[in-house]
Amino acid sequence: MPVIEVSNLTKAFRTYKKRPGFSGAVKGLFHRQYDQTLAANEVSFQIEPGELVGFLGPNGAGKTTTLKMLAGLLYPTSGTAKVLGYTPWERADGYRRQFALLLGQKNQLWWDLPARESLELNAKIYGIPTDRFERTVAEMSEMLDVKDKLNVSVRELSLGERMKMELIASLLHEPKVLFLDEPTIGLDVTSQKTVRDFIRRHNAERKTTILLTSHYMADIQALCERVIIIDHGKIFFDGKLSEIVDRFADFKLLTIQCELAKDCPAENLNRYGEVVEKSADSIKFKVKRDRVIAVCKALLDDLPVSDIDIQEVPIEDVIRQIFAR
Repeated sequence: MPVIEVSNLTKAFRTYKKRPGFSGAVKGLFHRQYDQTLAANEVSFQIEPGELVGFLGPNGAGKTTTLKMLAGLLYPTSGTAKVLGYTPWERADGYRRQFALLLGQKNQLWWDLPARESLELNAKIYGIPTDRFERTVAEMSEMLDVKDKLNVSVRELSLGERMKMELIASLLHEPKVLFLDEPTIGLDVTSQKTVRDFIRRHNAERKTTILLTSHYMADIQALCERVIIIDHGKIFFDGKLSEIVDRFADFKLLTIQCELAKDCPAENLNRYGEVVEKSADSIKFKVKRDRVIAVCKALLDDLPVSDIDIQEVPIEDVIRQIFAR
């Protein structure tokens, strides 16, 4: 039985369109004009228990709006959703104790207090016993390498340290469902890896169902087998991450090592494929998938090739092209 069931979920925002000048402001008092934006447009998907799903889309696609509706922070214009059997926007106490929402650009810890005091407050709110609280904080802070920062004021923590503390606060009550909205935004490479490793391990050990949004493809590739792509409020793709390359990239990258590479005119090379990069001893082509074998044979016959390397297009390039469409 799915943990998250979303059916035709729609959220429309209506914004006042002000006319320019003083006369426009006066006219607006009597005849207002509005623009309507569909942040989520009939979104439908299901997520099974323990799945870690990537939720992708360009800025303004509707990712955060969808997460906020599933967390009960926004009421939808139409459609239905069930998370753990609850309707999120009814804000039932039983539901609020079983999920967590972490927004990468919003703080939930008290700015002027040590992180530990905010965690203790959360423990009181959720009714977590002291021994369980101490054990959970010790374990998570050790894994995230912030054990020595628990008694430091939140305002004095680095961005990476603060995000790790936010993650501990979100998981303190051991939620069954976790919504993560860009948890690694602004973090350095080392902190990103630490957070990714922690999320992967937590998902594997606790079987927490996680819906993750991120603009860093490294996060998605490291954590998610399945991705949902949303654009202009509509679901564009829902499937395995590995299928994206097969479905949306109809070419491969073929690199040859050749001593005569620098002497080969570009017009002669274009018959093999699009020349992407050329150096003194190598040439990289973009070749249609169905022509790769034939092109390799032709290159071996026509040029003194010493090595051939065939690669898939990097997933981030494919996603970038999808967003550009």
